Amino acid sequence: MPGARPASILLACLVLSMSAPSLDSRADELPSSSPAPAAVPARRIVSMNPSLTSILVTLDAADALVGVEEHAARVHAELASLPVVGGLFNPSLEAVVALEPDLVILVPSVEQRDFRTRLEALGIEVLSLPNISVEEILASIEILGARVDREARARERVAAIRSAFETTRSLTSAAEPLRTIVVLQRDPLYVVGRGSFIDQMIEASGGSNVAAGFVEPYPRVDVEWLVGAAPEVILDATADPPDAAAYWSRWPSIPAVANGRAISLPRTATFPGPDIDRSLRSVAERIHPQLPRVGLAADDPRP
Repeated sequence: MPGARPASILLACLVLSMSAPSLDSRADELPSSSPAPAAVPARRIVSMNPSLTSILVTLDAADALVGVEEHAARVHAELASLPVVGGLFNPSLEAVVALEPDLVILVPSVEQRDFRTRLEALGIEVLSLPNISVEEILASIEILGARVDREARARERVAAIRSAFETTRSLTSAAEPLRTIVVLQRDPLYVVGRGSFIDQMIEASGGSNVAAGFVEPYPRVDVEWLVGAAPEVILDATADPPDAAAYWSRWPSIPAVANGRAISLPRTATFPGPDIDRSLRSVAERIHPQLPRVGLAADDPRP
């Protein structure tokens, strides 16, 4: 298996997000917009991040999009006809400028810092929205909702997510915390460290993140470290064969393997978008399957 090849576009999104704290100023880690006032409605938006694109789609504001990064149509078929303006790591300034946007949205990162600077030098407004933590994701939903006249819908989505976290914490509060690891990619091995929304989902779901000692949200580790960490639950979000149970069976000394708790997790559960309440339910039901269906209303049709 070629070790340098990312297992999924979701890991690429997470790696891009995690570079935000390395920027020169704390101001770049917070939602920011320049030079236009935040109250000005945006009618022609170019999105440079799949997470932010998904927020607009969920808010029923896809019609405000005039251009997207290269992975958007893979997630949202309804956006397939929109112009593509490059990828996460190779944005095309010329393609963006040609679309005459009144707003470009992205996540703060070293990789796109120069791109952002050049856009602003041309007088194009750039809205930079971090999406590492739950609170940052919720802020992104509310800010984008305000920019596309979908404030009420944004408030409803944020309230539903907050309610899901409260309900899940309540249901798992009496359960014994289980030592848990979330695997994002197997080779090289990337896991979930401290401070990300996935780390927060583990905690809310009655788990104890064995990789919380890493300050990076998504650190690269080796298998020997994981074996020594002795997780009781492995949530494997990779899509590569074989399945989680078969792959991790080669390390039978890991408690999660010995107890049949090496479990596949949908890749979408690691996506920092507007449906993290659904992701939370996926995590909680795998860490504590004996508990009632958690995180969403009983009549919610989402899987």
